[in-house]
Amino acid sequence: EGRVEVYHDGKWGTICDDQWDSRDAEVVCRQLGLSGNPKALSWAHYGQGSGPILLDEVECSGNELSLDQCKKSDWGQQNCDHIEDAGVSCDPFTGTDLQLYASQMWLAGGRSPSEGRVEVYYNGDWGTVCDDGWTNLGAQVVCRQL
Repeated sequence: EGRVEVYHDGKWGTICDDQWDSRDAEVVCRQLGLSGNPKALSWAHYGQGSGPILLDEVECSGNELSLDQCKKSDWGQQNCDHIEDAGVSCDPFTGTDLQLYASQMWLAGGRSPSEGRVEVYYNGDWGTVCDDGWTNLGAQVVCRQL
């Protein structure tokens, strides 16, 4: 978790929080290889950066592999101050991922041991994982744990 900074044209800079939301946070977490419950934070939650503000008006759909694929202002075009620096939390111990980290699991019913229905052992019982809110980030957590 922290203030999001990007490297472009030989320099590091921050992102303005205009339009910043959980879909943008999901892309940042994915780009960094982090799983968890993506959360967007605004108003320099993790402190104000210094140097240029390189991006503004970032609007990801949530499926992109990197911020560069998202709709956004041109690099360096912004109308912000560092009090609006965007932040992200990719905390793996929030939301449904907490149960996955705190339990044993296996993949059932697949054609090989590396695919199938996610089943977890929690509080003395085996059960399945509901797909509500299930994304590739959840799948990455399962694959990494297995």
